[in-house]
Amino acid sequence: MISSHSFRSGVAHAGNFLRDHQRAIRGIQWAIVVFYVALLAIPAAMPLPDRTASVFNNLTIVAQFAFWGVWWPFVLLSIPLFGRAWCGLFCPEGALTEWASRHGRGRAIPRWMRWGGWPFVAFSLTTIYGQLVSVYQYPWAVAAVLGGSTVAAMIVGWLYGRDKRVWCKYLCPVNGVFNLLGKLAPWHYRVDAAAWRAPVRRTESINCAPLLPLRNMQGAAECHMCGRCSDYRGAITLTPRSPEAEIVHVADGSGWQTALIVFGLMGLAVGAFLWSASPWFVSIKQAAATWLVGRDIFWPLADNAPWFILTHYPEVNDSFSWLDGAVILLFIGGAAVIVGGAVFCGLWLADRVLPAAQAPGVRDADGHLLRSRLAGVHKLAQGLIPAAGVGVFLGLSATTLTLLQHEGVPTGWANAARFTLLTLALAWSLRFEWRLAGLRTQGLVRRLGAVALVAAGLLPFCWAWVLFFVRW
Repeated sequence: MISSHSFRSGVAHAGNFLRDHQRAIRGIQWAIVVFYVALLAIPAAMPLPDRTASVFNNLTIVAQFAFWGVWWPFVLLSIPLFGRAWCGLFCPEGALTEWASRHGRGRAIPRWMRWGGWPFVAFSLTTIYGQLVSVYQYPWAVAAVLGGSTVAAMIVGWLYGRDKRVWCKYLCPVNGVFNLLGKLAPWHYRVDAAAWRAPVRRTESINCAPLLPLRNMQGAAECHMCGRCSDYRGAITLTPRSPEAEIVHVADGSGWQTALIVFGLMGLAVGAFLWSASPWFVSIKQAAATWLVGRDIFWPLADNAPWFILTHYPEVNDSFSWLDGAVILLFIGGAAVIVGGAVFCGLWLADRVLPAAQAPGVRDADGHLLRSRLAGVHKLAQGLIPAAGVGVFLGLSATTLTLLQHEGVPTGWANAARFTLLTLALAWSLRFEWRLAGLRTQGLVRRLGAVALVAAGLLPFCWAWVLFFVRW
């Protein structure tokens, strides 16, 4: 049996291994860049596949399966398992923006870019736009969404920073999601404050591409797990930890993180996944169309928008009208308000049941720690990260299963696996809520009441997946 000391030593050596093989890591990154660009560019230059096309005979289907069947669902799954190793070791966009920054103008990062709302805004806009242009189905849409993001990453890299990943730090559409899921990782680079103050080795400067304050680094939310800082000053060590440690003891959350968890991942994303399967969507559209025709208003029924605004592929009889686009926006927005709103209400009521929370690190002129009306809500929202992350994984993996069904692979096991995974994630989130409530009170009734209120707020979120996978 491996002892705890031997295990921790092995993990630390893994960090040093990454540090010592940066050239090989860059080679892997560039190989992935070539593969990524090929999957973007080649299908976009080919005719759209017909109904007989499959992953075995059509490169467009291969790219579709690679991006939406394998790449994104399992990158998402990798973050709670390995931290943001995808970002630091494999991400083609990260490699390209860092390369552009190395050879760019090196300007100072502007204040507008440091705005804390970008992770929520970028995720929301990318998700909504992807639905409007059918990013899961068509290679031009993939080139617009993913390729556009990559080009923007390179431009930002060329303009700002020097050998840094400014895009990844502030503007990447999935940075906020990865930041949240990274808090669940069972590893992090731990900083020994005493060793930092009295270094015994390796004090030469290093390049932390994602711009982390290494001396004060806590947790794995922002760390790209690249290994460059391993053993720096004899103070930074890759270390195993409890997957619950960061959320319970480190992460305080913020308004924008709460918005991303509650209204983004658990609201807006649910609407984005559900609208195409929902009979409600059809009913709303038919009612709106009847109302418009009755008033001789016909232009919203036209399907003449270009493909980069709304889905427009008449050669395969798939084009969205302006009305389609409006109802998609209405459906996704409605899900964000209804599902996300219920989750937020559960958190808010749970916070009111518990003793008042203190705003982390904020003091008044007399040195007293200030109380914030929503500080407790933000902390409790961190506990919902497992459920929110699994919800997005379930939505993305629905594309995986659809593609497998098209290839004749049996998927009768899927719903049992889905609901097992969702149940485990919900149980973990409620366990988090129990522990977080325990930081504020040891009273059994209050703790149980808070957890029950959060659970009640999650009911519309759970029902949405029942509708998607069972009823519709």
